[in-house]
Amino acid sequence: MSASSADPRLVAARKPPAKRLELSWSDPRFRAIVFQVLIVGGVALVLWYLISNTAQNLAARRIATGFAFLGRVAGIPIGEHLIPYDPAVNTYGHALIIGVLNTLRVAVVGIVLATIWGTLVGIAKLSRNWLLSRLASVYVEVVRDIPVLLQLLFWYALMQELPAPRQSFHPVEGVYLSNRGIKLPLLNWEAAHWWAFAALILGCLGTWAWSRAATRKQEETGVRPRVWPAGIAMIVGLPLVVWAALGAPFTLDMPQLRGFNFVGGGTVSPEYGALLVGLTLYTAAYIAEIVRSGILAVPNGQWEAGGALGLRRGTVMRKIVLPQSLRVIVPPMTSQYLNLTKNSSLAVAIGFQDLVSISNTTLNQTGQAIEGIAIIMACYLTISLSISLFMNWYNARIALVER
Repeated sequence: MSASSADPRLVAARKPPAKRLELSWSDPRFRAIVFQVLIVGGVALVLWYLISNTAQNLAARRIATGFAFLGRVAGIPIGEHLIPYDPAVNTYGHALIIGVLNTLRVAVVGIVLATIWGTLVGIAKLSRNWLLSRLASVYVEVVRDIPVLLQLLFWYALMQELPAPRQSFHPVEGVYLSNRGIKLPLLNWEAAHWWAFAALILGCLGTWAWSRAATRKQEETGVRPRVWPAGIAMIVGLPLVVWAALGAPFTLDMPQLRGFNFVGGGTVSPEYGALLVGLTLYTAAYIAEIVRSGILAVPNGQWEAGGALGLRRGTVMRKIVLPQSLRVIVPPMTSQYLNLTKNSSLAVAIGFQDLVSISNTTLNQTGQAIEGIAIIMACYLTISLSISLFMNWYNARIALVER
């Protein structure tokens, strides 16, 4: 008799009986449950004691608690802000939002630049060019051995040593380097640019959808349609067509020297520039080692197979080795992204007004120290968890799946 036609009662009879939880100390599962309950109860009791004791002490000293202070007028001058801000009108809550945006401005740009520079340095360490590989090795060893705070102070002091605006460096038209920062031409943003940007997003989504369709076509027929012509048409052509149809506006706000300072254009402040350069170079040194180890984790036979097909070494690296090494690179890369984000809190040492700096000023003015620190912790926890979730999703997406 086949297994499929066996009597269900006989099959059920052959199954081992489920173990029942015995309410006795000799049962390890019962002991595990008791210990977990005791630990959770102990932690809850400690938290209750700390919270109640803190509330009593604050009440005894007549210190107000709560987050009502976020609705009061801040009066904090903030030099750099991505959204409009008036210290005489806007509240502490508005000021803290600017601090979060400034922190994200450092973290996001720093992560992108550190990834690009760290990948290039990691590949350079494996180069057959002796001088290039030695320079990359010296860079990694030196930068990793110097505390990041000292590096931030170094870059900030270096930017402060730039000449005054009247004697500023002027490498190209519209670009000035001085101790007031870096002045750059700024595009006068109009409605047509928003529509072109929306077309760019739509083109990216369309290119992604076409790439997925090409992959499915390749799995079915073994022939992959070309993606790059459609990608260029959607990512480059579509925004240009929309921009041209709306009049093709393109005017630049050029910085000009007036008196002892510049007017017009965009500014990269010395504080933001020093923070971004320091964090990028420091994190990139660790990313370089991660990339180098990820490439070395790919079997040497992949290089030999690519060479046997007549591919150049650069093509083998780009098309074969790097995609496989991502499975080794991505998990430790997440830690470096989190480190860069958390290290951005050192901005207070060089005067850049990020979340920590604005929160410190807020709690000093309002006396709401516990609430201020809680806001800092909650914001950094949210940012870190968002980065971790995204990297975990990407890591799961590129993981090998056995079929």
